[in-house]
Amino acid sequence: MAPPMSGESPAEIPLERLLIEAIALRRLVSVHYNGTTMQLAPHRLFSRHGELYLSAFNPNKNWRSDEDRRLGHFKLAGLGEAAVCEESFEPLPDLDPALPREEDELVFSV
Repeated sequence: MAPPMSGESPAEIPLERLLIEAIALRRLVSVHYNGTTMQLAPHRLFSRHGELYLSAFNPNKNWRSDEDRRLGHFKLAGLGEAAVCEESFEPLPDLDPALPREEDELVFSV
């Protein structure tokens, strides 16, 4: 796990800021979501009706083909035990710049 850029311990860093740092550094994050610990490649943070969401690629998911690979959307309120990993990632080459819904607002993106 990479140390936070500010020198604070990971428990002191708000989740939103931790994810923005991971997106900016293009680092995988380890999160606990729906009872499972997974690593995600965070591509963007966005807001929907006042709630924050993370668009991220799950590199460990079994995809049928490279063409099927896409971002999943995770509500930040459902993410726990988040930590920035040492491992970096390359953004999906065919990333659609459009947000999932028209009313969504971009907060930060790769």
